Amino acid sequence: MSMFALNLSAQKKNQNYRLHIRKATSPIVIDGVADDEAWKNTDVADDFFMVLPMDDGKANERSEIRMAYDDDNIYLVAIFHNSTANPNYVESLRRDFSFGKNDNFLFFLDPFNNQTTGFSFGSNAAGAQWDGTMYEGGKVDLNWDSKWVSQVVREDTKWVFEMALPFKSIRYKDGVTEWGINFSRLDLKASEKSSWTPIPRQFPTASLAYTGVLVWDKPPPSPGTNISVIPYLLGGLNKDFEGNTSNETKVGGDVKISLTSSLNLDLTVNPDFSQVEVDRQVANLDRFELFFPEKRQFFLENGDLFANFGYPTIRPFFSRRIGLGVPIRAGARLSGNLNEKWRLGVMDMQTASIDNIGLPNQNFGVLSLQRKVFNRSSIGLMFVDKESLRYPQDTDSLRTVYPKFNRNIGLEYNLASANNLWTGKAFLLKSFSPNKVGNGITQASHLEYKSRKWNWRIQEESVGEKYTAEVGFVPRNGYINLQSFAGHLFFPKKGKVLSHGPVLNTSYYFNEKMEKTDNQSALQYGLNFRNRSSLTVDVVDEYVELLEPFDPTRSGKDSLSTGTKHSWNAMRFEYNSKPQSLFTYTLGGRFGGYYLDGNRTNLTTEIGYRFQPYVSLTSNISYNNIKLTEPWNTTEFWLIGSEVDITFTNKLFFANLFQYNEQSKNFNWNSRFQWRYKPASDLFIVYTNNHLLEPYDGRSWSLTLKLTYWFTK
Repeated sequence: MSMFALNLSAQKKNQNYRLHIRKATSPIVIDGVADDEAWKNTDVADDFFMVLPMDDGKANERSEIRMAYDDDNIYLVAIFHNSTANPNYVESLRRDFSFGKNDNFLFFLDPFNNQTTGFSFGSNAAGAQWDGTMYEGGKVDLNWDSKWVSQVVREDTKWVFEMALPFKSIRYKDGVTEWGINFSRLDLKASEKSSWTPIPRQFPTASLAYTGVLVWDKPPPSPGTNISVIPYLLGGLNKDFEGNTSNETKVGGDVKISLTSSLNLDLTVNPDFSQVEVDRQVANLDRFELFFPEKRQFFLENGDLFANFGYPTIRPFFSRRIGLGVPIRAGARLSGNLNEKWRLGVMDMQTASIDNIGLPNQNFGVLSLQRKVFNRSSIGLMFVDKESLRYPQDTDSLRTVYPKFNRNIGLEYNLASANNLWTGKAFLLKSFSPNKVGNGITQASHLEYKSRKWNWRIQEESVGEKYTAEVGFVPRNGYINLQSFAGHLFFPKKGKVLSHGPVLNTSYYFNEKMEKTDNQSALQYGLNFRNRSSLTVDVVDEYVELLEPFDPTRSGKDSLSTGTKHSWNAMRFEYNSKPQSLFTYTLGGRFGGYYLDGNRTNLTTEIGYRFQPYVSLTSNISYNNIKLTEPWNTTEFWLIGSEVDITFTNKLFFANLFQYNEQSKNFNWNSRFQWRYKPASDLFIVYTNNHLLEPYDGRSWSLTLKLTYWFTK
């Protein structure tokens, strides 16, 4: 069966589930009480379907949703009845909470009816807000924030969520009277997830392929002129390893201009990201570069247009390459929907030079164009250009270290069937660099099928030795990879186990002469329990031929030689406790062989306790013990991370992260206080301390105060 021959043009699955929204007949006050006269004249979305634990009937817990609008806002009130009077389970008041650890309500908007992009909003039962942009038909990027207000009121037998969402806070097409919409509720007390429209249990309730229809009595009002100015003022104190102290003052900001109701222009001048959450350290025994996600706000809205081209290990564009240890002077980004078929993304960023290392000014340009085809599939074009400008010293050596340019151009086809059972991708990329040094090609494709009981995928990819993506993430070159997996689930009719079944994974790497260099095969068996806990066990067979010298301990010891061959077997396991408890934990481990007929033991755990909803305590611990022959002998190291998250209210947060990494000889501490004194306007106080441990020596710390304010016209 060809992946391009599937029937993709069927009508949307839940087209007949329709909720009518009308203009409010009287004012609505956002207080979580839901006693406004206007709510009496609205339709009700109720009679929800159960999604989990099984999608075979109606939900046991009753939910009611009402919507209205006026000239400025969309209003929603949701009433969630509880069959028992037990307290709700919530993790904290932190914005963009962890979905599976909170009683919560979310809804999903598809204003363009393209079933691939949209917005998500919601709250947990304590009033913590959730908002994000949607992409790839059912994924939510929670790094996006917008302006809206909400209130939650809890009673013994129900909780009520009420919100007002300004039209100016989202993007939509003028003149359209039908949007895609769905509502999702997670009730941990009842161990039940439910949805307004019926959704197969193998898909998230965020699946836009299964939304119903929000029917407007007349087209939503045009947002008109929409310009937001978000300046910041920053003051900082820094002390470096040598004991030098410096003061810092910065001013900059962003401007957001809605050119149309669905196309946005973002401008930034002298941006600062000191308040962004720090990366979590990991124990690194990988031979290739590790990936850390983008967290800077400017790059995130419609981020899928730029960041999702290719595969996680073959990205022609990765925004963290911009401003990596280099100040960003200014940037502009145009992104959004041109119409119901076309999406556009254009970005241009300018960075500063650093004279003492010879780094020139650099310009980063990206063009992404996407067209919807069939019902939910798309074809995309991407062009990425990195240009080095005004070298501090124009020498051949500097032009080798910092090439004059690096460019990528590519085409991509994304497959998504109308019922979401079939998904896939195929893409082709070509790179260009001076003197043809980095001129290469990469291509890849896959096809996946996912039903309630069966899930399988086949994938192939090849990356040329000369392919380069200086603004991308491609940790490995010069290979051909063939991989697949197949899994099946069994569903017992009774007992503590909800589902169980095997998954077989295989992955083979070859060089460009089709000579095998790596392979890994794993047989996994998983059990999912009715109380939402889970257990997986794997048996792994692995083979590696080293393509370059590699220290198997990643701790500064000797390296194994290029061309040496190694094979081993190992066992892995992971257990996740039920999320309903105040005390939660995850246990994992890996036991078995390693390089040079050695042995590696790895134990990991995450322990959490919450004093809901105000304090959440989390500790992550990883221990590695590696036994090899001389000169490595026995190597062991710990990675410990502890997080204390205090949420005084849903507008006042204090997060503390402590990390000790024995492998990299590093201890760091980050404390971040945030006061959201107005919607999308914040005061941050951030303290960071970084300490290198013996045999290294050095310590630095910084204290930063940053104030942002969101002006909207």
